[in-house]
Amino acid sequence: MSTTVETPKPAAARPRRPRPQVMTVTPAAAERVKALIDGRGKPTAGIRIGVRSKGCSGMSYTLEFADGQQPMDEVVETGGIKLLIDPKASLFLIGTEMDYAEEKLKSGFVFRNPNEKGRCGCGESFHV
Repeated sequence: MSTTVETPKPAAARPRRPRPQVMTVTPAAAERVKALIDGRGKPTAGIRIGVRSKGCSGMSYTLEFADGQQPMDEVVETGGIKLLIDPKASLFLIGTEMDYAEEKLKSGFVFRNPNEKGRCGCGESFHV
């Protein structure tokens, strides 16, 4: 009498869901980033976004021109621009919307971050 042992078939791999972008960018912010890059006068890989320890609440957003992409950067391409997200900042920025606002006495980028637990009174820093 012979016994046959059936080897189980490997389960079909489930297709991966597309990974959502770390950040979204409003059309106003995209236009302002384009203007900044065009006015720079030299080629750039995009704008690097990060966070650093600063201010009375603990952290602040940083933006700078990026001359090149780093290997671990999270890349967000939208509205004709490229944002390079510092890998150390990704967890703090998930779900953030970047906007640009012009008011009578000030103008600048505005970050709407669902991870923020509070901001300082002057609006320069936040904490999660």
